[in-house]
Amino acid sequence: MNSALKSRLRRELRARRQSLSKDQQTVAANQLMQRLIRLPAFREARHIAAYIASDGEISPAPLLRHASLKNKHCYLPRISQAPASNHMDFYRYRYGQTLRPNRYGIGEPSGYRRQAQASNTLDIVLLPLTGFDKEGRRLGMGGGYYDRAFAYKRNKKMRKPIMIGLAHHCQEVNALPSDGWDIPLDFIVTDRQVIKVNRR
Repeated sequence: MNSALKSRLRRELRARRQSLSKDQQTVAANQLMQRLIRLPAFREARHIAAYIASDGEISPAPLLRHASLKNKHCYLPRISQAPASNHMDFYRYRYGQTLRPNRYGIGEPSGYRRQAQASNTLDIVLLPLTGFDKEGRRLGMGGGYYDRAFAYKRNKKMRKPIMIGLAHHCQEVNALPSDGWDIPLDFIVTDRQVIKVNRR
């Protein structure tokens, strides 16, 4: 039941974000940055992981530029090149560096002669959402990359990293189904609001 509902919601919510114009995307990305830089968690963070936006996702690019100017260390996900693997690591990213496309056509650091950053040493992880509700439930793209990389976060004692889901405000729904393997979020930030998630 959850699987069919999630698939339908993914189609609908992806269509919403894909319908936004380039100008709307630019405005949304800048509004998102303004909300994120006001968070104490961001101001205190030294190691920040983000993503390269695709498929109409809200872009953290202005935030990455701001973070680099503040001498924060930024990281991007890199997925395994093995076709059957769903493994994801994080590698250092310097704003403006050349990226190579992965199997989904999304830019990522090469990882050549570099070591991945251990996920539990990150202070903040900014992850893209396909959908969300005010209770903090999230809908991803269905690959499970973040759920696997941060599975240890289901232990409520594990505070690091702070997980912040990013989305356009139009991706909010009244209620989402959830599964036991879904990693919990600490915040959801859109171009219009900041939601602090009350973890039970």
